[in-house]
Amino acid sequence: MGNRRFTRLTNAFSKKAEMLAYSIAITFMYHNFVRVHQTLKTTPAIAAGVAKIKWTIQDIVNLLPVQESKKRGPHKKQAKE
Repeated sequence: MGNRRFTRLTNAFSKKAEMLAYSIAITFMYHNFVRVHQTLKTTPAIAAGVAKIKWTIQDIVNLLPVQESKKRGPHKKQAKE
């Protein structure tokens, strides 16, 4: 129930399988690397020995490659000198 992308009659429903896969990947990363589980008292990644420290959401965001927009709008044009 935490991921509304599976429910068809919501605004967050994934119409493309690719977007659903991204959503699931983010959910799994958060669940295993960021969220401290009550019974483990740590994250599953640390308990399994995959990670040495608890990750933050910012750490997950930093994994994404930085892409410069190929299409520049009129507000993004550089001034000619």
